Amino acid sequence: MDAVKLALAGLVLLLGAIAALVTGILPLADLGGVAERVLPILAFVVAVTIVAELAAKAGVFDITASWLARLSRGRTALLWVLVVVLAVVTTAFLSLDTTAVLLTPVVIAVARANGLPPLPFALTTVWLANTASLVLPVSNLTNLLALARMEGSADPASFLLLLGPSAAIAILVTVALLWAFHRRSLVGTFTVAAPPLVSDRAQLVVASVVVIALLPLLVSGLEPWIPATVAAAVLLGLFGWRSPKALTIRLVPWSLLVFAAGLFSAVAALEAWGSGQLATAISGTGSEPLDLLRMSGTALVTANALDNLPAYLLLESTADTPRRLAALLIGVNAGPLITPWASLATLLWHQRLVAADVHLPWSRFILWGLVAAPLVVGAATIPLLLG
Repeated sequence: MDAVKLALAGLVLLLGAIAALVTGILPLADLGGVAERVLPILAFVVAVTIVAELAAKAGVFDITASWLARLSRGRTALLWVLVVVLAVVTTAFLSLDTTAVLLTPVVIAVARANGLPPLPFALTTVWLANTASLVLPVSNLTNLLALARMEGSADPASFLLLLGPSAAIAILVTVALLWAFHRRSLVGTFTVAAPPLVSDRAQLVVASVVVIALLPLLVSGLEPWIPATVAAAVLLGLFGWRSPKALTIRLVPWSLLVFAAGLFSAVAALEAWGSGQLATAISGTGSEPLDLLRMSGTALVTANALDNLPAYLLLESTADTPRRLAALLIGVNAGPLITPWASLATLLWHQRLVAADVHLPWSRFILWGLVAAPLVVGAATIPLLLG
């Protein structure tokens, strides 16, 4: 699904929501409540996308990946481990889409520059983009939505306390599976390539400082859109001064915004129509171990059947306890490893693969995912069962 198709899908969903509004199925007050909830989240998505895109244009990711290659001292396994760390940190603080879209071509380029097969590194970014998105509220749009439903203090610390153990297990199981599938390609040594040329060193330094300063601010307790917007404004000013031609309308993820707006509106209409009863019948109720496994399993299946964002929205009303909410997030965040459309990040990642001339048949991706998704989701749910 390219940007045009994504926007068209959003427009269709918006038209459906307008029809529900006109016919009285969706009360105007309900739509206003959805807008009030969603606008700060979409503001964060726009701001952090601009930050990530401009940081990439400044060379922040290229230089970081090249530095990791030098740090590995020519050992392939160590370079891969460092890429794992970079993918987890990027996903945790800058969102899964940043990892899928911006980090993937960087690690492919680094692998090729050093004579290594790119596919294991590319698959590492997309799997960790999904499974590591359980770490912080800003890691995934679903987490930001869930934060408002958390009991008590809805802040990064509370989120990490609830989902931290599950996130750690999801990441470790993902890494173990990636190593099991690709260990033959990840051993040995290589000759470290020369670092890439930097066209504007001052721009690189300022962009790096902005990104480094942004990371702790995203978990400081401030609403994420505030520091992200400030960082985006600083980088826009920097590029307006140093590289004005880089400032194009494409920096704003318009297609994603239209799709998200349409999706939120359409799900609000479905909820007004009574979709909550169906969701409860499928995902069950209660917080006993089997109930939580049923919730995370239902979320996994729904995400791979539809997409993780509509899956979360459709099942959200059934997540009436913190542990059920955590189980839902485990399923919709760590579960989208099977179908191409299970998360937008996966579709965007595949576009980057095609552009980089890296070939991975969807059949092989699905087979690997059929093994990985149940293991990752099942293992990540275990801490909830012991709570």
